[in-house]
Amino acid sequence: MTENKELTALGTMSEANVSCAALALYKAIDAKFGQNIKLLDLREVTPIADFFFLVTGGSKPQLDALADVAEETLTSHGLQIRHREGVRSANWTLLDFGSIVVHLFDKESRDYYNLERTWGDAKIIEP
Repeated sequence: MTENKELTALGTMSEANVSCAALALYKAIDAKFGQNIKLLDLREVTPIADFFFLVTGGSKPQLDALADVAEETLTSHGLQIRHREGVRSANWTLLDFGSIVVHLFDKESRDYYNLERTWGDAKIIEP
């Protein structure tokens, strides 16, 4: 399939580029001591995103640092943030980059929402 240059300019990336960005983000989050990092491959499950990141942080400052590194890493790989939610919240932050959605939780919220169960049909990638 030939990639349309207009779509690329609007933020659509090839599958290889999205996968590369996801792996770079995994490493960046790990370097910031994100806990219980799960990279869910949703490509065979839903059209809403290619990947979900589920990450636990130990404190509000750590969740903020993880959100910053996620935004820096993915924008440096050509993805643009489309939506932020919960940035002022101390328990769950969502960063939507279209193909990649990042969920940053405190432990209690991660356990409560249990997105691993909700998206149980997704393949878990362990780089």
